[in-house]
Amino acid sequence: MNAPRRSRDGADIETFLEMMAVERGAAENTIAAYRRDLDDASEFLGGGLTAAGTEDLRGYLGDLAARGFAPTSRSRRMSSLRQFYKFLYAEGMRGDDPTGPIEGARKERPLPKIMSAEEVERLIDLAEAEAEGAEVGSAALMRARRLHALVEILYATGLRVSELVSLPRSVLRSQNRLVVVRGKGNKERMVPIGERARDAVTAFAEALRASRRTAPDEHWLFPALSESGHITRQAFARDLKGLAARAGISAARVSPHVLRHAFASHLLQNGADLRAVQELLGHADISTTQIYTHVLEERLIRLVADHHPLSEASRE
Repeated sequence: MNAPRRSRDGADIETFLEMMAVERGAAENTIAAYRRDLDDASEFLGGGLTAAGTEDLRGYLGDLAARGFAPTSRSRRMSSLRQFYKFLYAEGMRGDDPTGPIEGARKERPLPKIMSAEEVERLIDLAEAEAEGAEVGSAALMRARRLHALVEILYATGLRVSELVSLPRSVLRSQNRLVVVRGKGNKERMVPIGERARDAVTAFAEALRASRRTAPDEHWLFPALSESGHITRQAFARDLKGLAARAGISAARVSPHVLRHAFASHLLQNGADLRAVQELLGHADISTTQIYTHVLEERLIRLVADHHPLSEASRE
């Protein structure tokens, strides 16, 4: 009896997902997450997702809580539903938005974990020392230089780990100080890469050639025997935690994402503009970058304390 409604839900969900992919450039993982969320809601509602009312959706959220979903997971499901009904309303497929009266669980976005500039320096210095100290021609030399190059690039550019491990080999050939990075939604952006990072990459490429583990037509900057053909995010994260432990830093505090946060935070602490950091990180919306506003607040407080004529610090 519910078959026609299920069919309607499926068609509307597919139309919504197509819009997200084509018009908004949503990544495959994002599309897959929307699909899972909407399919789950449709199943709970017996195929009546498109025509659901506010109380129906409240019932679904209650069911999620009963199933043990964390508040963050329930908020994400609610976000998917809001996007879906906003689309239906904009396309004239519904005359209202049933999510409007439903208040989401407002939660404060946690501050990102960051490392101090001194800790990052210690991490990079150790990576460099290990790269210089490994036996020439050994597999250990190639691994050490690869890790050094990865850490140098990550802290120099703030790339997402998926962007970092999948950098093309053309980065090595380019003499430009800016490199093109393909990020979320297949969007491209330009990021500067410093001399230290370039030197580390060149040293790694030399070790790779000496080991004869790369073909002349190799596409990836960091090739590996994996399904993708390049080093995996998991492998780099594991190597980075090992490096942190050897540097005397808690491995639990260090990850590729934490280094990305350190890149952004340290730029802001040293006077960078929030909009510029947004562009460098590849954030589509400035609100995503605003998790770093605590850094700006600290900088402004320090600026007033140091330079305002009535402050104690300026009097001294």
